[in-house]
Amino acid sequence: MKGRWVLGVDIGGTNLVVAAVPATGGQPTSIRSEATQASRGPDDAVERIVVMANEVIEETLAAERGRRSDFAGVGIGCPGPLDLGRGVIVTTPNLGWDGFPIRTRISEKLQMPASLDNDANCATFGEWWQGAGKGVGSLVGVTLGTGIGGGYIERGRLMRGVSGSAFELGHTTINFEGRLCRCGNRGCLEAYTSGPNIAARALDGLASGRTSILPDLVGGDLEQITAETVYEALVQGDGFSTDLIRETADLLGIGLANVVNLFNPQMIVLVGGVTRAGEHLFGPLRESIERRAFPSAVGACRVVSGALPATAGVIGAAGVFVIDRVA
Repeated sequence: MKGRWVLGVDIGGTNLVVAAVPATGGQPTSIRSEATQASRGPDDAVERIVVMANEVIEETLAAERGRRSDFAGVGIGCPGPLDLGRGVIVTTPNLGWDGFPIRTRISEKLQMPASLDNDANCATFGEWWQGAGKGVGSLVGVTLGTGIGGGYIERGRLMRGVSGSAFELGHTTINFEGRLCRCGNRGCLEAYTSGPNIAARALDGLASGRTSILPDLVGGDLEQITAETVYEALVQGDGFSTDLIRETADLLGIGLANVVNLFNPQMIVLVGGVTRAGEHLFGPLRESIERRAFPSAVGACRVVSGALPATAGVIGAAGVFVIDRVA
């Protein structure tokens, strides 16, 4: 593959991130980030991605005294489900974009070849390629943020499934009569453990009469409560928030125990904003998995936090472009 650099684009429910990544692997040399503002639509997002991408290219080439041809192309990570063959967003429950040809739009505007993959696949690949899972043979990645995503790598290969929508972990059912998910199903893992749904469950608890310092932290405006607010309250010793995060860990453990029993992975890497809870999350999460999964599978699997908290998605998106071009 010709080119020293690949643009990585990570489209998330909260932020759009663009960076230049060495084609041989390594840390980004330039990075730009903006709020996604999904309600403005995918065309607006593409325009802003292109502006950021050109800034990244110019900054990188100025520092490296290179030429635009030193960029081999652009790898795009986006929530799905996606039609990978056509490069089209089929639907995105957390963005509200449907039937949009995002790969073609970005490729044409940047005049570069492009690849497209699920954002969780990209984050998983990033952690395997350059992060916590480097060199691991069998790895499951879990993204915990605006939504819950998953990816699976076996012997260096992303397992995408027949139609490219494999490992939609957030939309596996953990309670068949449970909370309504934005995908339309009830009881999805995402409906309990994503950042917005942690906040929603906090509001439910307050409405039921639970005592907490959460209202004080947001000046009484309960709509301002986020998962981050819950973590802040937990650190300050709030009993309700502590219970909420422990319950979140237990629910996430149900989903991951199923993954451990199904795939028997060597490692599970968790990335995303929800992991900021640290051992308040990871401790009870590991306990939940141990209670539910087969001991032999649990004993063979490490559950760790990602090593690339801000860049797994863009590094992985660039890496997916590289392997798709080499394959």
